Amino acid sequence: MRVLNRTREIPPGDRVRTAQTFLSRLVGLLGTAAIAEGEGLWIAPCRRVHTLGMRYPIDVAFLDARGVVVGTLEGLPPNRIGRVFRDARGALELRAGTLAATGTAPGDRLEFEGGGPA
Repeated sequence: MRVLNRTREIPPGDRVRTAQTFLSRLVGLLGTAAIAEGEGLWIAPCRRVHTLGMRYPIDVAFLDARGVVVGTLEGLPPNRIGRVFRDARGALELRAGTLAATGTAPGDRLEFEGGGPA
């Protein structure tokens, strides 16, 4: 699916897959060698992510039920556990540098075409 930052009218991801079962959320991006520009993973429900066992850093945008960014982690290195975002409904994992490149920040509203938050 495609994700569009409606606040800035730019897509942080145009090839985003979803992880909504317990197993798919647990596995996430593990086992991937890299994440390409435009690719991402929407994990729901989710308030915290980890990069344990991963080989590369990621950016993460945490969204509430309306699709508003309530927190971000930029360049989360491999083998780390991120902080908890209590107001988050889900997390959008992206290639490191994507949040800065698209200007995506807390308060922005993201829209999912074909799924994701309302």
